[in-house]
Amino acid sequence: MTAENAPDALVIGAGPAGLMAAEALAGAGHSVLVAEAKPSPARKFLMAGKSGLNLTKAEGIEAFLTAYGDCAAPLEEVLRAFDSEDVQNWARGLGQPLFTGSTGRVFPEAMKASPLLRAWLARLDGLGVRIMRRWRWQGWDGDAVLMETPEGLRRLTPRATVLACGGASWARLGSDGAWAAHLLDKVVPFQPANMGFAVDWSAHMERHIGQPVKGIALHAKDTASRGEIVISRAGIEGGGIYEVSRAVRGGAPLTLDLMPDLTTEEIRQRLTRKRGKQSMANHLRKALKWTPEKQALLMEFVRPLPADLAPLIKALPVTHQGPLPMDQAISTAGGLRLDALDGTLMLRDRPGTFAAGEMLDWEAPTGGYLITACLATGLHAGRGAAAWLEARNDGKAEGCLSSE
Repeated sequence: MTAENAPDALVIGAGPAGLMAAEALAGAGHSVLVAEAKPSPARKFLMAGKSGLNLTKAEGIEAFLTAYGDCAAPLEEVLRAFDSEDVQNWARGLGQPLFTGSTGRVFPEAMKASPLLRAWLARLDGLGVRIMRRWRWQGWDGDAVLMETPEGLRRLTPRATVLACGGASWARLGSDGAWAAHLLDKVVPFQPANMGFAVDWSAHMERHIGQPVKGIALHAKDTASRGEIVISRAGIEGGGIYEVSRAVRGGAPLTLDLMPDLTTEEIRQRLTRKRGKQSMANHLRKALKWTPEKQALLMEFVRPLPADLAPLIKALPVTHQGPLPMDQAISTAGGLRLDALDGTLMLRDRPGTFAAGEMLDWEAPTGGYLITACLATGLHAGRGAAAWLEARNDGKAEGCLSSE
């Protein structure tokens, strides 16, 4: 067994939360090692930015907090300390010009995540942060953190540890939830979040697969969305369904308003115009000026069509078979219970060990809320770990890293 000097702090996970924790620790003057299970850091972050990296949403903190539902209260201090404006300033500090879309969503002008990540990694390297790839956390043995590495099992005894292990979706990118086995008594079972729903489409829907459905509203209990959906081979996906997915997952019926800018009576008046010899399909298309996809959804979920279609067009019930598999979800609910952590995000029963990011039991819709909370909790945990280390400087003991 050989030993070598260990860093002051070990960060497990090189996603946004882990990298932010590492930056906070290194910025406070501590030596930091980041252990990443995959061959490269921030894979899910890069994938999320492939079609446009939505960093945050430009809105006041009160409105911002409502997106977190029941978790708004325990996360409030964290999000107030690093809010939407702070996220934007942080990105600009990494040389990334930003723009705000019509819905308030904030993106880098480059759109992709890769330029921001490259600049961030360069800054961390300048702070002395080391990133070890293909290092997977295997739990603890007493005070030692066990890491499986290409060179064999290593036992680390850092003075502080930050867990930023991710959720349980997109396993191929590193978020597989395997860490939960080491914290079983503190974990709420995972559930998919920001996910699509399975629909057993009939054959006539085949030509609509892959098509977006725009200009609609979705309703589930007391939640609503004006986002678009996509008819996928597996079911219904896209930003619109993600916004109401939590309520639907909980059992709320899902309905589509196919003409949200018209009242039921206005739709009824349009449909009572003379049909002549037109087929119902042509009559609907001309009277309502809608797309083939909207018409297909109406025909799919209602058979036979009633004489008065207007109420159904305003509240079309969607028959589905439940959420699509968790590994296809954008994010997950469940994870490490927030009540297992103190105000600094330190585990109550393991002093010196902190946690951050999507591994915590919170959820939020897409639209910048997910990345903002990962960054904010990572910063909060990193600052908490730095304060923990500074409070113990007088009795500082050397850590060690060994292999066996």
